Amino acid sequence: MTTRALKDYHVGDAIPPLQLPPISRTTLALYAGASGDHHPLHIDLDFARNAGLDDVFAHGMLSTAYVARLVTDWVGQDQLRDLKVRFTGITHLRDAPLCTGRITGRFEANGETRLRVEITCANQAGEAKIVGEAVVGVP
Repeated sequence: MTTRALKDYHVGDAIPPLQLPPISRTTLALYAGASGDHHPLHIDLDFARNAGLDDVFAHGMLSTAYVARLVTDWVGQDQLRDLKVRFTGITHLRDAPLCTGRITGRFEANGETRLRVEITCANQAGEAKIVGEAVVGVP
């Protein structure tokens, strides 16, 4: 988690990024086992090819988990108030996800100060695969 106090973050500030290793077949198999999502488009090369794809690809919820981790590595789970994402592209094998966030707002709600954070998960070419927003409470 961050060593910089949340009260010291301002609109426009970046939060610490999260760089992940390249997506591998092992990554997909482990995620399928952990999540229970064994859809063959993500783990069966023959199925993916029969569907007209070149190869399997990462689960969208894996990238969602990565952006959630970006936020909770920064502030901790107990401070996460809201998380919304939209899928904008497919994460392919060998893509190396980079999750980033930037403060876009500071406001009061339910008696606490909160920060609104624009979040993105992109590949090594900078192509966004997930975009969204997190809201965190400032202690």
